[in-house]
Amino acid sequence: MRKREDFFQFHAVQVALPLPLRQVFDYTAPPEAVESGLQVGARVLVPFGSGQGERIMTGVVTGFPAVSQEDRRGLKPVLQVLDEQSLLSSDDCEILLWASRYYHHPIGEVFASAFPVLLRKGRPAVDERTTRILRLTALGVAAQPPAQAVRRRLLLDSLRAREDGIPLPELSALDWDWRSVVRGMRRQGWVEIADAPQVPLSSAPLPSVPMPELNETQRRAVDAVLSSMEGYRAFLLEGVTGSGKTEVYLRLVEQALQRGLQSLVLVPEISLTPQLESRFQSRFGLSVRVFHSALNESERARNWQAFQRGAARIMLGTRSAVFAPMSAPGLIILDEEHDLSFKQQDGFRFSARDIAVMRARTLNIPVLMGSATPSLESLVNVARKRYLHLSMPKRAGAALEPVFQLVDIRNAALQGGMSPALLNRIAETLKRGEQSLLFLNRRGYAPTLICHACGWVGICPRCDVNLVVHESSGRLCCHRCGYEQARMRRCPACGAEDMRALGLGTERVELALRECFPQARTLRIDRDSARGKGRLAEMLDTVHDGAVDILLGTQMLAKGHHFPDVTLVGILNVDAGLTSPDFRALEHAAQLIVQVAGRAGRAEKPGHVMLQTRYPDHPLLLKLLREGYAAFSARLLEERKSAALPPYSYQALWRAEANDAEKPMVLLSLIRDFLEKDTGGVQVLGPVRAPLARQAGRHRCQLLFQSQQRPLLHKKIDEVIAQLAAYPQSRRARWSVEIEPVDFL
Repeated sequence: MRKREDFFQFHAVQVALPLPLRQVFDYTAPPEAVESGLQVGARVLVPFGSGQGERIMTGVVTGFPAVSQEDRRGLKPVLQVLDEQSLLSSDDCEILLWASRYYHHPIGEVFASAFPVLLRKGRPAVDERTTRILRLTALGVAAQPPAQAVRRRLLLDSLRAREDGIPLPELSALDWDWRSVVRGMRRQGWVEIADAPQVPLSSAPLPSVPMPELNETQRRAVDAVLSSMEGYRAFLLEGVTGSGKTEVYLRLVEQALQRGLQSLVLVPEISLTPQLESRFQSRFGLSVRVFHSALNESERARNWQAFQRGAARIMLGTRSAVFAPMSAPGLIILDEEHDLSFKQQDGFRFSARDIAVMRARTLNIPVLMGSATPSLESLVNVARKRYLHLSMPKRAGAALEPVFQLVDIRNAALQGGMSPALLNRIAETLKRGEQSLLFLNRRGYAPTLICHACGWVGICPRCDVNLVVHESSGRLCCHRCGYEQARMRRCPACGAEDMRALGLGTERVELALRECFPQARTLRIDRDSARGKGRLAEMLDTVHDGAVDILLGTQMLAKGHHFPDVTLVGILNVDAGLTSPDFRALEHAAQLIVQVAGRAGRAEKPGHVMLQTRYPDHPLLLKLLREGYAAFSARLLEERKSAALPPYSYQALWRAEANDAEKPMVLLSLIRDFLEKDTGGVQVLGPVRAPLARQAGRHRCQLLFQSQQRPLLHKKIDEVIAQLAAYPQSRRARWSVEIEPVDFL
């Protein structure tokens, strides 16, 4: 104890605070810090500011720098140590410090992003020595619910595999209403709720369930990763849609569990978690926690802490789960590694894929990235021997690759955006009793409301975008800032009652489908229709139960879902990606086409994919459909290399915004001027107005840095940030820098 007292007499407590400031702050240690053994990664309460502006903030300890007695006298004390045991390990802190440096983001905001909101606000961490559990009674052991009681049967099977019962927090992570199911089972005397001690990570039993036999390519992929379970290695699993990548994930997680290790499984979309969660639950007896934005804050904090303590062994989550601490790290998996959802698009703009790879390297564990359409960056990492490539080129079982058909709609009479050829094919599919899936990546009824008399167009008063017509709610909505207003019937400019909705959205297609096929059961799944906890899972259950004939949706349906009865896929408009000025647009369009097409013919029934386009002779589109994604991506890489574009160069995008239209341009021009004398191997493009020049009332500009060498790019960014601190212009506009930008809007 005396040594610790002496230590804190000559050392400060370094704290990262959730502020847009690129520094940490020093404090003196309170007596309880000396007694409790304060560690890096613990949360503390500290005062910040002075006078009437002083406030109490929650921060994270990042170190203990040596200070002189004179400097120490000017420091404020830590008010309270919130965690007896640090919530972040030294490895976790190392990753966050690296992320702050690499993404050039304020360190306190980076550390805050690693915690659920409640813990970020200073809520005490829960040390659950005991937990309430659900367990079977003697009656429940022999119970046989009816076949249609799917969730009751799932719960009973899971309880039979878990003799010690299932902790209620695990059930709380489910996306369906388990409470009503449990109430019914308790009334029948099948289950009871009791208190029990927490089950240690290493001793929790694994249920024994039958597993499908792996095919040769699946077995090779599993064996390759298992051979590296004792250390770091990055794998890219390229498997066509329907090839059985999920079964590979399950086998690897099972092997980690048998070793007493944890697995972190990341998916790009919340819409993928119910189906994947169900697969994991049925295999591992509900031994999985989920972490995504659809959970309430208490559930997120509870699941995060369970994984951090080791009470949970599997974490299934979206982008933000990449920072979840692992007490016994074993494996990290990213499904659909190419997906743009893994890149944070505001605030701390990190790539969950890159963070996952760095975490695996730091923790000395393998990381597996799976995709049917790998990103060009990952393919280049394979070529440079940074990732090991694993291939699964054929669909599992008897499933065949779908047949593609291009539909030229230049002179077609479209009905609700659908060509006669597509409508005829839908009718044939209905006659066979099979399901159709139509894809349009635009929700709402129509993207534009226009006055046919004077040409007035409904534009968001806060953004430079059109208001989207939502017919079901009678509203005009901005999909950028959230502004809404009632849909008008009379033009506000000329008073004419000739307001027309132009363009196509999922609501409009749904109405057209109901008119064309009134007897068919049509279901629309997008962010509007799937709003509400458990709603998406219910809709997907309806599809799997065969209660839907025509499924219509946005990109929520494009990835990962298994619809065995879908034999027809119609992509209503592929042209946006073919004509965009964004150099990444073709890559993303091809990935989306392949992913959506992969929903067709996933069982023994053959699949047919129809792509409607006004560019049926587009050379790269034809290459994709005739030769496959591998040939297409190889061609794109050749073009990128010849143009010195990523992944053969490195980019950073400076953004500036302000209420005044000129201030962002002045600030970015200042940054450009910093590099006039010495570019340091960095090419500067701009500044220019952003493509979306005004959003939420703020004017936006951009400046691009590009370099052939990553270290030179980061060195120049550091120099610019240091120079900006000396200029008052830097405080007249809000600015940020994004590493490896993927969205230039």
